[in-house]
Parts: sequence; C-alpha cells; structure tokens
Amino acid sequence: MSFILHGIGVSGGIAIGHAHLTAAATLEVMHYLIPKNQINKEIKRLDQAFATVRAEFEALQSSVTNGPALAEFSAFLELHHMILDDPTLAEAARGIIAQTQCNAEWALTQQKDALLAQFEAIDDAYLRERKTDVEQVVKRILKALLGYPGYHPPPSKHLGDHILVAHDLSPADIMQYKPHQFIAFLTDMGSLTSHTAIVARSLNIPSVVALHHAHQLILEGDSLIVDGNLGVIIVNPDKYVLDEYRLRQSQLELEKQKLKRLKNVKAVTLDGTGIDLLANIELPGDLEQVKENGATGIGLFRSEFLFLNRDDLPGEEEQFEAYRAVATEMNGKPVTIRTFDLGADKNLKHTTQITANPALGLRAIRLSLSEPQMFHTQLRAILRASLYGQIKILIPMLSNVTEVFQTLLLIDRAKQALHNDGIDFDEHIQIGGMIEVPAAALSLEAFLQKLDFLSIGTNDLIQYTLAVDRVDDTVAYLYDPFHPAVLWLISRVIQMANRLKKPVSICGEMAGDIQFTRLLLGIGLTQFSMYPAQILVVKNEILKSNLPDITPLAHKIIRTIHPEKMHDLLAKLNS
Repeated sequence: MSFILHGIGVSGGIAIGHAHLTAAATLEVMHYLIPKNQINKEIKRLDQAFATVRAEFEALQSSVTNGPALAEFSAFLELHHMILDDPTLAEAARGIIAQTQCNAEWALTQQKDALLAQFEAIDDAYLRERKTDVEQVVKRILKALLGYPGYHPPPSKHLGDHILVAHDLSPADIMQYKPHQFIAFLTDMGSLTSHTAIVARSLNIPSVVALHHAHQLILEGDSLIVDGNLGVIIVNPDKYVLDEYRLRQSQLELEKQKLKRLKNVKAVTLDGTGIDLLANIELPGDLEQVKENGATGIGLFRSEFLFLNRDDLPGEEEQFEAYRAVATEMNGKPVTIRTFDLGADKNLKHTTQITANPALGLRAIRLSLSEPQMFHTQLRAILRASLYGQIKILIPMLSNVTEVFQTLLLIDRAKQALHNDGIDFDEHIQIGGMIEVPAAALSLEAFLQKLDFLSIGTNDLIQYTLAVDRVDDTVAYLYDPFHPAVLWLISRVIQMANRLKKPVSICGEMAGDIQFTRLLLGIGLTQFSMYPAQILVVKNEILKSNLPDITPLAHKIIRTIHPEKMHDLLAKLNS
C-alpha cells in the first residue's frame, strides 16, 4: 500500500531507496526490590553498564575520520560523554538504589525523569531540547543493563540505497551506522535544531524529522522516496510517482554537475562588475570544500570552534598552527579570522555562568574584553600567523565604539609583546568589525573612522532588530529577513561603507540565499561570504545579473514598507 508522510525537511535533496529500521524505540523497565545484602552488587551492575557505554563512546570517538561532519560528530559524542560522567546521573541513581532498594534500571529511569523535568523548565528552546541527549544516553545505559544489542547492520540485498528510519537518533547511533553510507535519514522525533538535523546537513544528505509515527508505519525494506525540500516521505510509491521522482533526482544531479563547471569562472555581472565570493569555515578541515567550490578567500573563519568541546583552552601554539594552516593553504587569498564569538549557545566546557538571556549577555567581544589574557593569547596567535598569508582580524558583535577602542588597544599590546619577543608579523594587518547589532548600524560613522572593513552578520542583525529568538519555534514565524527595517539597515550599512570607500561584506545566511542575490547586488554589495556549498549557486545568479537593470528596482524595494508590494517587486527583480 502506498501512502505519504509529512514532517520537517531539514536537509534538502531527493533520495530513493529502501527502509532500514533501527531497533525498537522504547525499552520496558520493570520495578523490583533488591535484598539489602545485594545492594552493593546492584550498584556494581549499574557501574558496569556505565563503563560499557563509556567504552562504546571511546571506541566511536577513535573511529571518527576526517570528513565534512567530523566537527559535528566529535562535538556530539563529547556532549554525550559529559552526560555519562555527570554525577547528577550516575551518583544520583546509585543513591536511589541504596535508599529504596530498587533495581538499577528503575533507579536510572527515575533519575532520568527528574532530569527531564528540570530541562522542561528551561526557557531557552535550544537548551530545553538538549533533554533529548539525556534520553539517548540513558537509553544506551539501559540497553547495557538489559543485555540488548544497540545496533544491527542493514540487510545486504538493498546494498547502496539504505534509508535509515528511526524513532530518534543520537550522534553515537549515527556513527555506528555511518560505514553503511545511508542515503537519507528519517526520524519520528527532532526539529530544525536537533542534532540529527545538524548532522544530516553536514553530511549533505536528504533528511526529514518530526514524522511522529514513521517508525511504526514503515516496514523493513519498504520502498521510499525522501523529499528533503518539501519534508515529504512517499512509502511504496507506484511506478508513475517513482518515475517522476527519478526524473527530478536526475535533474537535480544534472544541475549540480553543471554548476561544477563554474568553479574556475570569475563571478562577474553582465555589465562587467566583479564580485568576490568568499567562504565561511569553522575548522581548517573545511578547506577542501572551499577549494572545490572556487572561493576567492575566507570571509569568515569562526575561531570559537577551536575552543569548544574540550577540557582545556587552546594555547597560543595550537591556535597559531590552525591559523597558519588556513593562511598557507589559501596561498595568498584573504583569510578573515573572527575573534572568538563565545557565549550564547557556544559556551566553553568549563563555563558555569548561567545568564537569563544569553543572546544579550556576556558573549563575543564582550567576553573577549572581560577575559584579556585569553584574548591576548588569541591575538598573538593571529598576528604571528599573519606572516603566512593575507590575514585580517574581525571583531564580532560590536555595539558601541568604546569596544573598538579597547580592542585596538589590546591588539597594540599584543603587537608590542611580539616586538619584545623578537617575533615578526604583518604590521599593517587590517582590523574589521561585524555589524550585527542595530545600534552599530545606526552609529556607523564612528565605527568606520577606526575600522578598515565591515562584515554584516545578518543572522543576528535580524534577530536583534526584530527581537525574535531564531531558534524558538513559537516565534519563528516572526524571523523575517524581508522585514523593511532589516533591509533598510543592511542597505544603510552597505551604502555608507561604499561612500567612505571601506570594504563591506555579508557573512550571514542571506549571502548564500539566491532570493537575495540580485537585491544585494542592486544596493551595492560586491562581497558575499557563505558556506562553500552555496558558492556556485550564487555565482550562477551573479553571472545572469545586470546591475543597470536591477539597481533601480532594488532601491525601490528598500524604500517599500508594504510587505505584499515588496514581495511583488522582489519577484519581478528575480524573474
């Protein structure tokens, strides 16, 4: 029987294959009493289960190899390892066994429920969703206690077209299934910010989550079509639907192949205006994709990813080697290193400070200035690496010009320290600032007097302008890049920077979205920075654009305050 399921598409594309179901989603846990003389033995049984899962995580961590999802897998495994070692789970469960004489499975389940209740009380949607990680870790421990296998390989008869169907997936689960090279993921649970979604996007394979009952309705070996763009699953499609989707799949693949031909083509508009298409990266390992897509440089190196998921802070030498590796590999092309944007949802592992609203708290340059020694170490590393390429320094989340003065002072101190140590660096290294706070966009003149270039971070600029938490599903509909106030601020920054002859780029999601390419070109943007996979699609749009034609319409859109009229004009611009 053929039927359709609807969920949330979190990674685009079309996959056609056969279902492979994971093990049962739930584990039945019985409650029984333990004789007093057996309590220590029961606690040891619990400890052994924890040790078994710990060994599984260590084996998985050591099996991680280089690839596009390396950073994500490592981070998630580290998080699950932290949950496993957290005393609020293990020690509390031991205490429940000792106090109530219950079996280990019941004690662990009771403590899990108590922890999940605490997570439910958290206001932040992203942090609240991390309760899923606790559930996934406890599930593995329960399987170890009950003697259940946590993994079984897919059948060989459908080799090469496996679509993984699960109630939920943890990073550790995905690592175990990864060698079988699934072509898509489906889960009952999940959301746009779930780990499964993040991993699927990093692997660049179609994925649909929040299907609710897919694991119960889909049978092992069922024929499936996964439409990651629409969030649609077609189970056991008939011949005509299958043929149609195979045609769509072929067309998508053909488009990808055509775009690859643009790798070495310069991004130039029809009227001859050259455009720089730069890449956003998080780790040196991302450079392979940067080269594959022909980026003209690195517009944003998110240095904070060197600081995450570790027990210690990266020292000067480690940072220097990472920055030097990227600069050397880019062979003279510009590399813009953003100083660490920690805080909000990217905290150091040992940080215990809780902020009521982390997005508005001690983060980015605010944190850097409050931790001058940590900042000094990073600045020295960046300056030292500047000898090996065209490195620039980018300051995140500026809100007032005093922060610029303080940062420039610390940069001068780092330079003087290197002089004292007899270490060379680029004396004329450029310093830029990120415009992601409306206050900075509205007082831009003061910033431009002190900075060499600007980069507009549209993700945060939209969030702060509209007072919308972009990871909160309850207000996600208000997060609107087309809002007149957002477009006016972006246009103001670009035009003022151009007037004062200061380079300006956009490094947020808008830069890689072809809905905005012509609009941004029309208001004077000539530098775009995006994820490497987006570069060729945007380049293709640039090659078909003629500035004299689109500029008047683009400025008309910026001046429009009525949403319906704006969308009509945008459709005309992109036609």
